[in-house]
Amino acid sequence: MKSYLSKAKAAAHDFHHHHHNQDSSNPEKFPAHQKMAVNTTDQPSTIQQPSAGEILRYRYHHGTNVGSVFVLEQWLTPHMYPDGSQSAELAAVTSTIKQMGIDGAQAKFENHWNTFVSDADLDWLANTAHCTSIRLPIGYFTLGPAYCQHTPFAQAAQVYTNAWAAVKELVSRARSRGIGTLLDFHALPGGANGGDHSGTNSGKAELWGNHSNLDLALRCLLFIANEAKAWDGVIGIQLCNEADHGANGIYAFYDSALAQMGQIDKTMPIYISDAWDLGQASAYCNGKNSLSTGVANPLLVDTHLYWCFSDADKARTPQQICQDVGEKLSVLKDGNVVDHGACQVVVGEYSCVLAEDCWARCGGDSKADLVNAFGQTQSQRYQDKAGGSFFWTYRMDWMDGGEWGFAQQTQSGAIKPPASLALGNPDVQSRISNAQANQNSRMQATVSAHYQYWDTNHPGNYEHWRYENGWKVGFADAQAFFGSRVSGGLQGTGGDKIGCLDIWVKKRIVESGMAGPFVWEFEQGLRHGVRDFYALAEI
Repeated sequence: MKSYLSKAKAAAHDFHHHHHNQDSSNPEKFPAHQKMAVNTTDQPSTIQQPSAGEILRYRYHHGTNVGSVFVLEQWLTPHMYPDGSQSAELAAVTSTIKQMGIDGAQAKFENHWNTFVSDADLDWLANTAHCTSIRLPIGYFTLGPAYCQHTPFAQAAQVYTNAWAAVKELVSRARSRGIGTLLDFHALPGGANGGDHSGTNSGKAELWGNHSNLDLALRCLLFIANEAKAWDGVIGIQLCNEADHGANGIYAFYDSALAQMGQIDKTMPIYISDAWDLGQASAYCNGKNSLSTGVANPLLVDTHLYWCFSDADKARTPQQICQDVGEKLSVLKDGNVVDHGACQVVVGEYSCVLAEDCWARCGGDSKADLVNAFGQTQSQRYQDKAGGSFFWTYRMDWMDGGEWGFAQQTQSGAIKPPASLALGNPDVQSRISNAQANQNSRMQATVSAHYQYWDTNHPGNYEHWRYENGWKVGFADAQAFFGSRVSGGLQGTGGDKIGCLDIWVKKRIVESGMAGPFVWEFEQGLRHGVRDFYALAEI
């Protein structure tokens, strides 16, 4: 399993071993070993203004899952299950064919795909919930009859004739409202896990170690990559959902998928399941996002955070769980792409659900207050530490969904979008104007502090012009993301932040063409330019 660790180039210079001992309040923090870019001489910069598509993909994703549309779950959409059916998609489609015939089943399923998420739903997500993105679970059967052959869905293949067209239409409808879609390959051949949300009630994870299932899964991913390349609005492709912990060969599967998908479209962000081991997945992500990989698909880790299933969580109080939320994602390192690559984590599923045993330990607090505290604590933690978060889930037959409902938890104030998303466009514009008015003085102060710190505390030969260059890029990028709706690049109101900052920084370093032992100055300048724009815009 060592093969996935970073293969970045060895350090060209060994800078100041005592940097590790710097106090966190100091303006600069760098590890002892600064790594050198692959090239030894600078190349021409290719940095351009961030496009609307790049902003969709790299901003903070305040989102929700839209489950049980293309991968049915009985508890969410019982209306799609004839009486007596088991709980998975296969059971629903099989029993519906028995009840209505294959043509009737096809009509019923197509109606569900096309209408379950209405225009009013999407308007509410965009305008009231300030939702930037949705995570859309799909299955191998969703890709159409060709991908159902020699699988448990073979007899139901006709039902899925127009499923992929329905996915494309939903992506387009969301994009017209400024919402991006993460295509989540949720139900894989054989199952990446034994859950019924993998498409069948087998109870087994038979993807791993099965050559034919893995081959079909890869063919599916290549189809998705080919299709999504031409679509406007896809923010990423997730290779699998909730892979079993310790799944056999999972990182070899990721390696193969990344290599082949990268040949189709290197710009598409790829999301991987952490398989319930965030530390291992983060190390893999760092390696794949190292500068030595050059232009490659940005890789993000999808981790799921629930507190309602384990016996340990059932034995705790809601107050203890709220405290635990504040410690999650602490495995992630402070950003330093030059030294250890980019690690970008997104919380792909979470909720406001706790076990009844836990709610019974509320003490003197009301359940409603504790639900709000639980949701707000999660919202804040994920906005601080992750590149985005997707609540589970938005649509179900029993709206507004209780503690499983993005609608109910948004309306109650438990789930809070980043404050910048709730700003009106005139406010966004005035904050940009204020930041611009103070840009030069702030840059001079920050750049001077950088020069003084290093030249005074660690005298030596530097290339400080790289820091100033990076600061200008970072400030301009933060402004472009924040003002994308005001400028007309994206629909709606509010201002975005660069939520997926680590992979954005990696992208910018590569585009800068910079090389040699002082690329770290460009990176830290860029990060501080972003920070200074936020400070001046007061976001």
